[in-house]
Amino acid sequence: MALKPAQKALGPIRRSFAPWLDPSAVPLIRFENVTKRFGDFVAVDDISLDIHQREFFALLGPSGCGKTTLMRMLAGFEEPTSGRVTLGGKDLAGMPPYRRPVNMMFQSYALFPHMSVEQNVAFGLKQDGLPKTEIAERVTEMLKLVKLESFASRKPHQLSGGQRQRVALARAVAKRPKVLLLDEPLGALDKKLREETQFELMDLQMELGLTFLIVTHDQEEAMTVADRIAVMNHGKLVQVATPGDIYEQPNSRYVADFIGDINILEAKVAGAGPAGLSLAVKDPAAPITVAAPEARPADGAEVAFAIRPEKMRIAIEPPPADAVNVLKGEVWDIAYFGDWTKFLVKLEGSDTIMRVSRANATRTESAPIAWDDKVHVWFAPDAGVLLTA
Repeated sequence: MALKPAQKALGPIRRSFAPWLDPSAVPLIRFENVTKRFGDFVAVDDISLDIHQREFFALLGPSGCGKTTLMRMLAGFEEPTSGRVTLGGKDLAGMPPYRRPVNMMFQSYALFPHMSVEQNVAFGLKQDGLPKTEIAERVTEMLKLVKLESFASRKPHQLSGGQRQRVALARAVAKRPKVLLLDEPLGALDKKLREETQFELMDLQMELGLTFLIVTHDQEEAMTVADRIAVMNHGKLVQVATPGDIYEQPNSRYVADFIGDINILEAKVAGAGPAGLSLAVKDPAAPITVAAPEARPADGAEVAFAIRPEKMRIAIEPPPADAVNVLKGEVWDIAYFGDWTKFLVKLEGSDTIMRVSRANATRTESAPIAWDDKVHVWFAPDAGVLLTA
């Protein structure tokens, strides 16, 4: 999708946007030691989190992890059992949802079926008592923004799923809230439309300069749209970081396993050498060499080595003489995705199955890898990450 001139100007700002790295930056939203209980069940467990103005922030986790409850406390639909939520420095305790400078877009879109597109977009503005001329101007502006000018008189049932999603988005941003809350907003769309809409959301957020907070269980969606991601589990924050850091530098086995596809090898630290840290892998019973982390585990410590499938190499022929961390195995399964092929390799003398991905950079292969082929897989010492948590 081509960017508008304003969006092109904002592009470099977005890429260098990192107020969370500035100790003097004042966050727009603060969750301070927030806990939410429903009877004996702790939905949100002592969470402290800062979200900055103009940030596109994602709450990511499995069903029941507390992410939607956290959003609902910001919206005013739930009150914290303890702790406090502030927005722009103001404590939101006791403030009803309609008084808060936030707006929420639900997965169901919640459009009024008897109203036209423009009437749906104008609804909240009329409730606020804005002058008719201002309402008309803002509705026109919003429909132009989401490219639905020619659909203004249609009813929701006359629109596609993607168009209904854009109407709901236009209605949500028409009131110009400080924060737009998006609760699984793209879940009803098919995969291709969902991917297209993700980029539209990013462009819209940059153009409007609003703060977006999205709740999703879709890892790819969070990785695509967000400046930062908070990974949650059982009501707690597990890691808060940029998509790149979440993927490449997970801080625990949970995050490594939850985000994307990964191989995790259980091992013990066997010592250090000139090439890095030596690990004794339990299964397969083989030594590997990995880059030593800043906080080096003691010899004999139980650790896990996590490596993404695309960081590994695979071939039928033996690898180059200088290759390290070479493992032998047999191809048990193959999945072809068009741009990538994924191989499931059962390692020699082991029950371990390694996932190895290879880019399909050419249309044909001179020696394609097939089921039951004996293969070599290998990886560089710095290709993965050492996990102790």
